[in-house]
Amino acid sequence: MTNGSAEDTRKHFLFPGTLHVDAGECVITTVLGSCVAVCLWDEAKGGGGMNHFMLPLWNGEGLATPKYGTIAMEKLLEQVLAAGCKKERLVAKVFGGANILNMSQATYPIGKRNVELALATLDDWRIKVVASDLEGTVGRKVIMNTKTGVVLMGRGKHRG
Repeated sequence: MTNGSAEDTRKHFLFPGTLHVDAGECVITTVLGSCVAVCLWDEAKGGGGMNHFMLPLWNGEGLATPKYGTIAMEKLLEQVLAAGCKKERLVAKVFGGANILNMSQATYPIGKRNVELALATLDDWRIKVVASDLEGTVGRKVIMNTKTGVVLMGRGKHRG
């Protein structure tokens, strides 16, 4: 028998190109550079999930995996709804998209494109973004509690 302590809470480390959804309480942790993580949460139900995608668009070749934003966003929404959450109650928190290599914007700005894809998709779905920390030049660590919707985020040290 458990007493509901923090030690009893499920934990999941989210690797790049994956997602995790939980209808109950789970603490999901991930680390981001140019990748983006979108957290979806249903306040009334107390469930939600997070994705972690590396590239914005799947070009139709190879496997349609959640390493691509277009696939990761669709799969996250599908799984959150399958867990009993309601789309009209969902809120989003979005993180990442850093230019950690400090590359010129004339080159392929992968972090910026990942951010644009995430925000445009959420806008299309009419899901409100209630918190975000995006772009810049440092990585981030993101920790989400799927029951409470609380997301903690810390930034890496600035290089240069």
